[in-house]
Formats: sequence, structure tokens, C-alpha cells
Amino acid sequence: MKLEDIRREYLQNGLSEDNLLDCPFKQFEMWLENAVATQMPDPTAMVVATVDETGQPSQRIVLLKHLDDNGFVFFTNTGSRKAQELKGNNKISLHFPWHHMERQVIVYGEAQPLPTSAVAKYFLSRPKESQLAAWASAQSRPVSSRKVLMETFANMKTKFAKGEIPLPDFWGGYCVVPTKIEFWQGGAHRLHDRFMYQRQAENSWQITRLNP
Repeated sequence: MKLEDIRREYLQNGLSEDNLLDCPFKQFEMWLENAVATQMPDPTAMVVATVDETGQPSQRIVLLKHLDDNGFVFFTNTGSRKAQELKGNNKISLHFPWHHMERQVIVYGEAQPLPTSAVAKYFLSRPKESQLAAWASAQSRPVSSRKVLMETFANMKTKFAKGEIPLPDFWGGYCVVPTKIEFWQGGAHRLHDRFMYQRQAENSWQITRLNP
């Protein structure tokens, strides 16, 4: 296998500024609806990139759980690597890779912690098994074996067998407030269409075409 020979042309669609909506959130919602309509797996999956105190970036995939004019929302264990890194540096980037549509969206901004009321509302909407898993997992920390993890899960299942499962004090969420959002549409001969929305002082958005 020669990696340099693996390639394809991007021929599905072009993207022009005339077809872009003024608001990047509305543009994103439209593209997300398109992705959902194709019945692709995990259309809300996004790569979340953070940076530690040494400047080392790290990435992981999480699911987008809410979007409004404030920003992009996700939830996580507050002891996780990403949450700990966001404590020291709340700069963040999100990446939505919709390969089969030859589209990408990249979000640049800052992660702001959500209030407990919003976190609790989402946590209680999760399936019971997912709630138990949140209690069972000390996310990002070492565990000796899967057996130990499953034993902890079973213990939590017994502990919370009756009634509602309470919100863990180590569970939280973030709203990523964007400063820039890039929309990328594949083009023939690697001449892709890229448009960057950049937030202005008065909360309007300037749209700039970028070279591919």
C-alpha cells in the first residue's frame, strides 16, 4: 500500500459567497440538517482540541448536544483531561468532518462552563445506563482492567437501583463561544472553497474567502 497514491477528487458541490447565510450559526444548522438527512453515523460527532500547560495539543471526539446563538454545547466529566486543560486555557477548537459530503466545519473560540441547572437538565435526560457510566468512570485516569471498570459500574447500578440517579459533582458542560467559524467545501483539483466567518466588535460577522 502506497499512502501517497490514496486520493480522490472532490466533485459533489461548490460553495460561493452568494449561497452563504449571513449568520454562521444558521449556516451550520443548515449543513448539520443536510448531514442528518444523509443518515450518516454520528452526524453530531466533533473533534475537540485543547492545549495543556506545556503547549501540547490533545484531541478527542465528543457529541454536540446543543446549538444556539451563544455557541456549541457539549458535556463531560470535569476531571477529564480536556476539562483540566480548559481550566488552564479555555481556548478551544471544534472540527466537524463530514467526509461523505466533502464538507468540514472548524470552530475557534473559548469554552465557558455551563450553569449547574443546564448540566442537570441534560444529565437527567440521558439513558440510565449512561448516567451510571458517568458515575463509574474516573475519566482519563488509569484503570487496571476492564473488569475493574465493569465491577464499578455494577456497584453503581446497585447503589442507585431506586429512584433518580443524582447529578455527579464531577459532571459539567461547556458552551464554546466562537470567534471564528470556517466552512470548507471540497473542490476539483484540490481547489476547495473555504469561507471564514469572523466575529466583529458589534457581534456581526465578516465573511472572507480563503485560499484552499
